[in-house]
Amino acid sequence: MNNETDEQVAVRAQSGNTDAYAELLSRYENRLLRYVSFLTHDSSLASDIVQETFISAYQNLRSYDAKRKFSSWIYRIAHNKSIDAIRKDHHLSDTDVDDLPVTAYEPTVSDMYDASLLKADVQTCIQKLNPKQKSVIQLIYFEQMSYSDASDVLHVPVPTIGTWLSRAKKNLKDICTTQGVTYDS
Repeated sequence: MNNETDEQVAVRAQSGNTDAYAELLSRYENRLLRYVSFLTHDSSLASDIVQETFISAYQNLRSYDAKRKFSSWIYRIAHNKSIDAIRKDHHLSDTDVDDLPVTAYEPTVSDMYDASLLKADVQTCIQKLNPKQKSVIQLIYFEQMSYSDASDVLHVPVPTIGTWLSRAKKNLKDICTTQGVTYDS
């Protein structure tokens, strides 16, 4: 495993090192696919968007500023391409979202079934949030980004991330309560 930061690898890629760009692809492909799948709710479309993201990133690699986080830069490209696709295609199909983080105990079959139902119910509720709120929930909770990194991806000030997240959690709780789903925020 390469010990270099993403930013260091990106600088090597900027100088024409195709192995470095391949390394960035391997580091980000699954993460971006999870994020884009969450936004579009369509795994086939998400796969296409991630490919477009990598093509666009490669074409614009010289414009990447290595003083900034590479993750924010590539997520921003994926985010923009996702929003463009959502605007073009309003009839998106349902797909499964990656599993939530694993718990620290050995779950029983009953626990796994109950958790699976809850996850599906909460995911249904999340899909009813507006795009800003869905994005901030995904970046903070599923991608485990800091407020600062999410701010870079979404191009809004850090306090706005906090506001959107607070509103998203409140709206999510309201939506889930309306649908009879109980969850702890």
